[in-house]
Amino acid sequence: MIIGTGAETAAIDATSKAGGYKDKLDEDLNAFLTLLVTQLQNQDPLDPMDATEFTSQLVQFASVEQQIYQNANLEKLLEVQQQAQVSNLVNYLGTTVEVAGDLMPLVDGYALSTYTLDSKAAKVTLTVLDEDGKTVFTQAGESEGGYHEFEWDGVDKNGIDLPDGAYRLQVDAYDRDGEVIDVKQTIFGHVTGAGSEQGAVSLFLSDILVPLDKVLSVKETPAKTEQ
Repeated sequence: MIIGTGAETAAIDATSKAGGYKDKLDEDLNAFLTLLVTQLQNQDPLDPMDATEFTSQLVQFASVEQQIYQNANLEKLLEVQQQAQVSNLVNYLGTTVEVAGDLMPLVDGYALSTYTLDSKAAKVTLTVLDEDGKTVFTQAGESEGGYHEFEWDGVDKNGIDLPDGAYRLQVDAYDRDGEVIDVKQTIFGHVTGAGSEQGAVSLFLSDILVPLDKVLSVKETPAKTEQ
């Protein structure tokens, strides 16, 4: 493409979205210039073409190209920002975080989750589901409105120790009229890793991947006590 300078052309990563748009613009411009040259070569010397129209077209190409360069710069800024975020994620390693959600990690036979009831319930049932959606444990929950914790030792309804992994806590709460009560849930987990994929920065809680924007609190992981 002849509109941009060599420095500008080198500034765009060919593998980026902006690079793809630039390649398409180059193709369109080359086709336009080929057509323009052909028309100029075959025009009537006594009735030459009006330069206004193709000049306007070139101005439009230049405008689009400038937008592509601006987008390329934004992509680079976002990439730098994501790299900085990933670097900062190192500070999360080894900590315990509270995350909005219901998928809890069972590690060394221990899992901790919370649920908050909008109002007092007549009945609350806590159900733990495995990765296949199968019920492995169930018990009655606290019915008072407000915040409650649920600690699980990984023992299923048959008294068998289940393997570490991801389990889902389902909280069903109903009032006296049988109407569903809204429930907010969080889980706690030990941060074992971090990363960024497609612009999303996430933490690993064992095998569970959680977006960073779901993290509600961070605290130092308590040392294990000697048995």
